Amino acid sequence: MTISEQAVERRQDYDGASPFPGAEEHVPAGRLQAGLTAAIVVLPFVALGVAIFLAWGQGVTLTDLLLAVVLYGVTGLGVTVGFHRLLTHASFTARPWLRVALAVAGSMGFQGNVIDWVAVHRRHHAFTDRPGDPHSPYRYGAGLRGQLRGLAHAHLGWLFAGDQTPAERYAPDLLADPAMVKVARAFPALCALSLALPFLAGWAITGTLYGGLTACLWAGLIRVALLQHVTWSVNSLCHVIGDRPFKTRRHDRSSNVWPLALLSFGESWHNGHHSEPSCARHGLDRGQLDPSAALIGLFERLGWASSVHWPDQERIERRRAGPRKQACAPAGD
Repeated sequence: MTISEQAVERRQDYDGASPFPGAEEHVPAGRLQAGLTAAIVVLPFVALGVAIFLAWGQGVTLTDLLLAVVLYGVTGLGVTVGFHRLLTHASFTARPWLRVALAVAGSMGFQGNVIDWVAVHRRHHAFTDRPGDPHSPYRYGAGLRGQLRGLAHAHLGWLFAGDQTPAERYAPDLLADPAMVKVARAFPALCALSLALPFLAGWAITGTLYGGLTACLWAGLIRVALLQHVTWSVNSLCHVIGDRPFKTRRHDRSSNVWPLALLSFGESWHNGHHSEPSCARHGLDRGQLDPSAALIGLFERLGWASSVHWPDQERIERRRAGPRKQACAPAGD
């Protein structure tokens, strides 16, 4: 039995404050996995240094910024709407071509192939902030020192651990979907495409190789770095700071962190999400910006999405004040 499996076996004894069983017994990732992960994490920061050097004294071009914003939106919404709300939690049903398009867009965000991403996130929900959670900031305990160490683990450290999440257990539906298997296998090529598109667009718009290179830096690597760290901040910060207006399962410390709402496309309303994971909208209160939910609503109006699980206000209020109740219902319920 692996360390992770032993931890899961003992999860019923977890008191919510102690370090997870086996937390100190680190199993590093294999050399190939660690090398690829390090490249994906480090190269965008190297690109940031290069971009700052190139931009010094002359600023960033409007072309680079516009391309960065567009690609950040496409790939970010691919992760939040496609990987997360559609494929992980089945918050709505999408037409087959839209399902594939969202999976492709999310894959271009450099966060792993679609099947592994979904498996890890489903496991996170199965054991939120308890032994078995692959990236809980409470892995090393609830004390200040443990939380600081746990934040580093939840944000980035877990990517370098050899704690594999079996897709056969957590994402068998995607393994049985030929289209998703093809998208998952194409992950390296889609990452290359994610960098090639801004390079080619920058070259075509400016007519210079230099324009293509700066576009690749800002709309390619730096855009990837920003999206990665915003996503990882939901794993780390959104379990340590912020508001918790809705009840969640025991030991689940998911929270709402409003400053990240726009950059995360609504994902940082994390307490709302964990209170009812199948809801298409994570910002359950009035005024909570949720661009991902807005896009799902547009898909529904266009007839591209159906069976959308929208929040019901009466159920939300019961969920806030009373015992656990379902705060979200399929359309037409």
